[in-house]
Amino acid sequence: MQTLITNIKELLQVREANVSKVSGAEMAILPSIKNAYLLIENDRIKAFGKMSDCPELAAENTINASGKTVLPCWCDSHTHIVYAGNRVQEFADRINGLSYEEIANRGGGILNSAKKLHETTADEIFEQSRMRLEEVMALGTGAVEIKSGYGLSTEDEIKMLRVIKRLQEHYPVAIKATFLGAHAFPLEFKDNQQGYIDLIVNEMIPQIANEKLAEYIDVFCETGYFSVAQTDEILKAGLAHGLVPKIHVNQFNAIGGVGVGVKNQALSVDHLEVMNQEDIEVLKNAKTMPVALPSCSYFLSIPYTPAREMIKAGLPLALATDFNPGSTPSGNMNFVVATACIKMKMTPEEAINAATINGAYAMGLSETHGSITVGKQANLIITKPIESYYQLPYAFGSNLIDQVIISGKTIA
Repeated sequence: MQTLITNIKELLQVREANVSKVSGAEMAILPSIKNAYLLIENDRIKAFGKMSDCPELAAENTINASGKTVLPCWCDSHTHIVYAGNRVQEFADRINGLSYEEIANRGGGILNSAKKLHETTADEIFEQSRMRLEEVMALGTGAVEIKSGYGLSTEDEIKMLRVIKRLQEHYPVAIKATFLGAHAFPLEFKDNQQGYIDLIVNEMIPQIANEKLAEYIDVFCETGYFSVAQTDEILKAGLAHGLVPKIHVNQFNAIGGVGVGVKNQALSVDHLEVMNQEDIEVLKNAKTMPVALPSCSYFLSIPYTPAREMIKAGLPLALATDFNPGSTPSGNMNFVVATACIKMKMTPEEAINAATINGAYAMGLSETHGSITVGKQANLIITKPIESYYQLPYAFGSNLIDQVIISGKTIA
């Protein structure tokens, strides 16, 4: 089946196939074609170019995008979409003065979500997660990474990962699964941290790898959670079973997590709200993608990733939502892009690059997602009529999406 989109006011993120990410000053460049067409064949981008070069063909479906901008779907490389219930009470607790750490210390936070997940059936978790996934797809997300991490036991971590697998089987959006058993220490291992690490290394990882339930492994490397040495041990065990590292680092403190991530060839290091010069230096010339989560900073009122400093140093940067019940109960990538511009002082070009091509890189999808490239997946956002793509972050509270196409089919 062919779909022809004509009279596109501006077609954004037009790239050759050999471009997998952009870094430093390159992030300010967003290649585009004005007055363009794009041809979809089945689930792939077949051709695109200027309207003056548009082929004459009888496509089964034609979309007139006059006055509208077309860009690749968002690639959200860091989420926790699979969870049970919510943590609304903790939201009120924070407003009343309790910190994220204080809430965690009294049994809230990740342990609260783990308790709820344990008490919820896999079918119920699937239904709750399915609704969240459909919501983010309608908001323009065409690829998403989903972590476990609210199980904190072999049985419940695997329950989460099997729910992620069901989502992969039921939806056209690209979904990458990440094992995050090292999200927090369960209460029963509070005084026996090595015992829990041994459980992750000797039981969880082998079983997850054997069932092929995850592609990546993650650790929350942070003061009060997992130390640099513990993170290193867990990442090495994951690598031995074919799980590629993607880790939480520098959310509240810089303790050397970035370095251990790069040493273990992590695909990405995520959060980075607190960065020092040593962290920036270790990321230079590394294959690891730094990932910022600005809506987490917004929700928790913590610092934002220092994007300007990192881009000036020549680094790439990706943007993701961190969609989770405790620190970012939103999977809206449009808000993430806007917040990156407003609070992190990224230009619209940089933010769109970070949320598309660099986001695809951060979940191993460079060959199929993240840009308008012949042969890539036909995952597209068609905006409403807008004056400029600058309106996407400028009108941060407005829904400027007219249609979303995923795998060649209109889903919203």
